[in-house]
Amino acid sequence: MSLPLVCVHGFMGGQKQWHLQEEALGAERSLVLVALPGFGDLNGEPAISTINGLAKRVLADVDAQGIMQFDLMGHSMGGMIVQEVIRLAPDRVRRLILYATGSIGVLPGRFETIEESKARGHCDGIQSTARRIAATWFLHGEAARCYGPCADIAAQTSPDAFDAGLEAMQSWSGQPDLPSIRSETLILWGDRDRTYPWSQTEILWQSIPHAHLAVVPGCAHAVHMEKPALFNATLKDFLEA
Repeated sequence: MSLPLVCVHGFMGGQKQWHLQEEALGAERSLVLVALPGFGDLNGEPAISTINGLAKRVLADVDAQGIMQFDLMGHSMGGMIVQEVIRLAPDRVRRLILYATGSIGVLPGRFETIEESKARGHCDGIQSTARRIAATWFLHGEAARCYGPCADIAAQTSPDAFDAGLEAMQSWSGQPDLPSIRSETLILWGDRDRTYPWSQTEILWQSIPHAHLAVVPGCAHAVHMEKPALFNATLKDFLEA
């Protein structure tokens, strides 16, 4: 019997972003769609401002469902969280998917400081910020088919979670722990990702001992919405290998 696949969304994301994966994979395996506090449907809950704290929350959610062994996927900031999950509970994760993510929270040469991002978000408001940021996740921006639903999910982010997420990423690095990951790992990346450049993807691929690489052409940061059929087939192939 297939193990559950635990899916962790990223910054300004939500569990509803995985609906195309539920439709394609849900009949064959259980998908556990984690909701992070302050985002999506849990935007009324107090936010958590560390990657370690978010990882412990994921494990608590999985424990509450009585799940001991599972496959694990994280997108963007969620990819950082699942790296922390596997550091805390390495024997519980069979296969790991690091999707559109990196091993450090603040990329070298970031377009603006974290404090500037916070100030801009407060000045523009969550609604406007959500639409601006969500557009960068798609190759064709606001013209993308799934841009609207994605922006709507992003707009549910609470102001506290917006700040807390930026703070969590600012203070986190998982790079020293990459060689210790023993699970079979899939690194999945869209070749036009504006958020995480190839240099960050390559570090994951080259540093994790049992890493496999899948580069999806003509996609930005939201491959699972831009090319869901290819994304889902790649996921299924890796999990069933």
